Amino acid sequence: MLGPNGAGKTSTLEMLEGLNDIDGGVASIDGLDVSKDTHQVKKIIGVQLQANEYFDRMSLSELLLLFGKLYAQDSNPLELLTRVNLEDKASAKPAALSGGQKQRFSIACALVNNPKVLFLDEPTTGLDPQAKRNLWQLVKDLNSSGMTIVLTTHNMEEAEYLCDRIAIMDQGKIIAENTPQNLILEHAAEPPKAKLHGNIEDVFLALTGHALRD
Repeated sequence: MLGPNGAGKTSTLEMLEGLNDIDGGVASIDGLDVSKDTHQVKKIIGVQLQANEYFDRMSLSELLLLFGKLYAQDSNPLELLTRVNLEDKASAKPAALSGGQKQRFSIACALVNNPKVLFLDEPTTGLDPQAKRNLWQLVKDLNSSGMTIVLTTHNMEEAEYLCDRIAIMDQGKIIAENTPQNLILEHAAEPPKAKLHGNIEDVFLALTGHALRD
């Protein structure tokens, strides 16, 4: 899900996650009506936010145990940390983590209830290329394990690489939705100069315009 306007993207996600009331239409996750079965929906989803605050005196292991208790589950901190390549940081405090490590830890927190659907909100914002690619691989691995990933991003390369289907939002509305390749063929088939075809960034600009936005 892509959007030049963060407000529309954020409010849509918050509705799906049960954080805001749905202001129009209907939405369902795994057959559950989000507006009517909000509590049940929250049991089967995981949410990684763009920014997180943690109790700074607790270790990563202690925080994961705490989050597990919120779901009435006995989580296995080491198993979760291993899943995101942070097993060597089990005793570390959040403040000691790098940007990429913090993002991976936030995903570990979102996995404590073994969700069917994982929501990722701009997970690679501000990360260096190595940290970004490492997190991309983590997302690929989670998806390969059978988990559905809903990713929001302004990074067109990221969307093209990670997503099976892409929905492009403009001014809070979905204006196109398809596979990456079909979007390219439909909206950016004519390549600029030597390229064989355009890319998802070209699709986005073709649909929303080239002008800068405040």
